[in-house]
Amino acid sequence: MSMIETLSDEKNSFLSRREIICDFKGLGGKLKKLEAVEMITKEFKLDGKIVIPMKLQNRTGQPKITGTFYVYDDEKLARKHVSPVIFDRLDKAKSSKEEKKDEKAADVEPAKADAEPAKADAPVDKPDTKTKDKSDDS
Repeated sequence: MSMIETLSDEKNSFLSRREIICDFKGLGGKLKKLEAVEMITKEFKLDGKIVIPMKLQNRTGQPKITGTFYVYDDEKLARKHVSPVIFDRLDKAKSSKEEKKDEKAADVEPAKADAEPAKADAPVDKPDTKTKDKSDDS
C-alpha cells in the first residue's frame, strides 16, 4: 500500500493545469514541500512538468497531511496564474537545500585537510602598549 492516497485528480482545461489533492499517510509534521513535490512527481510520473505545492495541511490528532498541487506544462503560464510569493518561497527552499549540499561537500574536504599535519606558527610577543605612564598624570 502506498503512502500517497489520491483524493482528487482533475484536469482544469480553463486554466490549463492539473489539480491533484492527496493524503500523505504517516508523515504528519515531517513532510516538507520539496519532498512532497518529489513524491508526487514520482507517483504520477510528472517528469518535465512544473509541480507547485499550493497547500500542505496537517490534521490534529492524525498522522496524515493533505496536499494540494498544481501541475503545469509551461512555467510562464504557471507564473502568470500563481502568486509570485509562492515561487519566491519555493526558490528560497531550493537554494537553502543546495547550500546544505554544498556545505556537506565542503565539510568533507576540510576533514581530508585535517588529516595532513599542519605547521603551527609561533606566537609573536608584542610589548604592552596599553600601560599608562605615571608621569602623564598631573
